[in-house]
Amino acid sequence: MIQSYKQSPVLAEKYDTIIIGSGMGSLTTGAILAKEGQKVLVLERHYTAGGFTHVFKRRGYEWDVGIHYIGEVQRPNSIIKRLFDYITDGELKWADMGEVYDKIIIGEKAYDLVKGVENFKTKLKAYFPDEASAIDKYVNLIFEASKTSRKFYADKALPPLLSKVIGPSMRNPYFAFSDKTTYEVLSSLTQNQDLIKVLSGQYGDYGLSPRKSSFAMHASLVKHYFSGGSFPVGGSSRIADTVDSVIEKAGGTILISAEVDEIIVENNKALGVRMKDGKRFYAKNIVSGAGIFASYQKLLPEAIVEKHALENQLQKIERSVAHACLYIGLKGTPGELHLPKTNYWIYPGDLDHDACVERYLADIDQPFPVVYVSFPAAKDPDWPNRYPDKSTIDIITLVPYETFEKWDGTKWMKRGDEYNELKEKITQRLFRELYKQLPHLEGKVDYYELSSPLSTKHFVNYDKGEIYGLDHSPSRFRQGFLKPRTPIKNFYLTGQDIVTAGVGAALFAGVLTTSAMTGKDIIKKVMS
Repeated sequence: MIQSYKQSPVLAEKYDTIIIGSGMGSLTTGAILAKEGQKVLVLERHYTAGGFTHVFKRRGYEWDVGIHYIGEVQRPNSIIKRLFDYITDGELKWADMGEVYDKIIIGEKAYDLVKGVENFKTKLKAYFPDEASAIDKYVNLIFEASKTSRKFYADKALPPLLSKVIGPSMRNPYFAFSDKTTYEVLSSLTQNQDLIKVLSGQYGDYGLSPRKSSFAMHASLVKHYFSGGSFPVGGSSRIADTVDSVIEKAGGTILISAEVDEIIVENNKALGVRMKDGKRFYAKNIVSGAGIFASYQKLLPEAIVEKHALENQLQKIERSVAHACLYIGLKGTPGELHLPKTNYWIYPGDLDHDACVERYLADIDQPFPVVYVSFPAAKDPDWPNRYPDKSTIDIITLVPYETFEKWDGTKWMKRGDEYNELKEKITQRLFRELYKQLPHLEGKVDYYELSSPLSTKHFVNYDKGEIYGLDHSPSRFRQGFLKPRTPIKNFYLTGQDIVTAGVGAALFAGVLTTSAMTGKDIIKKVMS
């Protein structure tokens, strides 16, 4: 059972591994190490475990803050499905979202992305009959890029000397794709700007527009959903709950409301952590899933950061975008309200994605460059058992951190009238986007709440409220230090920063981290 640090549970003074943060990368790392016989302590500063997989409840409703859909888990032998089964002892179940997982809405036109590679191509060709050749080439490139990613990420877990010798041959094929922007690749296949806009219509899933994002990131995201989208049965809190059982079986614990002040380092070796209240815990290994910025700027002693010039590394990477999310509660079942399982991606019809972003960043009263609408209550078959006669909707859009920066330092839920007025203005604009698509929902809303980039900062400890950790630009993939090992002995990183955005990527980060720590081929073990 996940325990609260505030309730003073009985804890050991020494563990095999201490993990800071309880996001997907940390949970995966903890579960795999537990299966290797390690006693693990997971420390989460928030009052609920799970990172972006956690849920929150308000006024009799529940919302998932980060998981809106996962790909590849409907294929029994996919690596991602086998991994989830491994870290949860098969207790985590998934519900298929159906044929159409994403609907791309551009101006007045809508385009369905359907599951199954051939179905996907056939549907796109029906929309763009003159672009059949470009669509075939596009899908082939998605698979080619994804294929090169396996060795690229495997290199991250290799011992430094081995990586120096064979690493270049493992990385270079991937760089052929990661060095190019999404727009660069798409525009080499077609000059049809509408098709380019549709093909890059899921860019919100990694947060960077086509002219700035790496095609390798785009390819991994698109391939991830070729077999459709799925949602965790019982909501995304089931992830932390099921992983907790695995960690507990090996004598480990997930602790919430447990904030780490500093990692204890002596003679360049990580020995333990000091908590905010001064208490210390020791372990053979320390892992941070808090993100590379927080890990280096907040958790390591300054002398260590200076010794290894870690700030120089941070100068080479950028934080990803910030966002606002409107959480909506409605009276009535998903069926009564005719809520779809399909996600809606809504874009202006007049400009390309990048131009829409630039226009908005110059003046946030201009049209939102992207609005994403998810219907979690409709996706979860267990929802009616937990929340009869109720439904929920999430609406997400990009919001620059700077829009809310002047309220940084104020208290959550007590930031003042001007802050609330700005949030309300954004909220009403998002409602208008929703009602444009589903006008029958007007008047059915029972409760709503908007989270700002400051909410993300408060709960996830990302300084600029970034949703995806690091930007997925071409240069990001050239940074060799984004891997599990650090210059400090026995101190490792995990989470989306060492792989890419999203829950699936963070899951793989946990595999890379444990492979680096144990020297074992964890994937081989999981798939055998």
